Amino acid sequence: MIIDGKNIAQEILDKLKVEVATLPSQPIFCDILVGDDSVAASYVALKGKRAEEIGVEFWLKQYPKEVTTESLIKTIRELEAEPRLCGLIIQLPLPEHIDKKAVIDAIDPKLDVDCIGRENSREFYEGRARLVPPTAAAVVHLLQSLPTDLKEKKVLVIGQGQLVGMPVTHLLKAYGHHVITADKDTADLSVVSKDADVIISGTGKPGLITADLIKEGAIIIDAGTAESDGGIAGDVDFESVKDKASFISPVPGGVGPVTVSKLLENVVLVAKSKIE
Repeated sequence: MIIDGKNIAQEILDKLKVEVATLPSQPIFCDILVGDDSVAASYVALKGKRAEEIGVEFWLKQYPKEVTTESLIKTIRELEAEPRLCGLIIQLPLPEHIDKKAVIDAIDPKLDVDCIGRENSREFYEGRARLVPPTAAAVVHLLQSLPTDLKEKKVLVIGQGQLVGMPVTHLLKAYGHHVITADKDTADLSVVSKDADVIISGTGKPGLITADLIKEGAIIIDAGTAESDGGIAGDVDFESVKDKASFISPVPGGVGPVTVSKLLENVVLVAKSKIE
């Protein structure tokens, strides 16, 4: 069964639209985009479209790839002076000359709805998070939407990157799941993958997961994205895996749409916290 991330995301967005309508003022969500990468630009545009659909005002601040770290930090400071701002993110990756850590950590933790700044990351891993990283929240939401009890199932998370693997692993463990991990140092992926009931992959290596690496009836969540032939490809060789898996999320149309809805859920949470 193919997991329909678009439908699940729409259910979340419909609830958020109702919540936004009750707020005393319209919240603003801002995305900073550096450079002219067409895939990044289309993703930012999608986030803006979804924001406006639920009643959130969207701001796009776009800069050429030659922009300096200092200029970006100055922009962040200026944007944060807007009282209706309820979410501020910077689209990754950034050009190599930009001090990524300095820029991300310049964002006020209260507005860091991507949850990748130092303070919000620390609170998340210490179990004190006000906001949850959107991709991790999306993966868990997709799993919880399935008509299957996952408590006794072995979960494998492939990849331990900052944006997907690490937060997904932490959140699943926090929910009490039995989680094992694999990364680039894993000697033989098939040894652990063939034993897993649930596989979540977020490496950004197209076609990494093939049918011979999974067991019959496994649940496959593809959280990997990479550019391929002008489009987006996931970690999973979808055509070979779909008939062997019991549930599988596609790319695009799986984790991605739900991640956007969870990002906007964080924006709404920030907006609500401002009136508490």
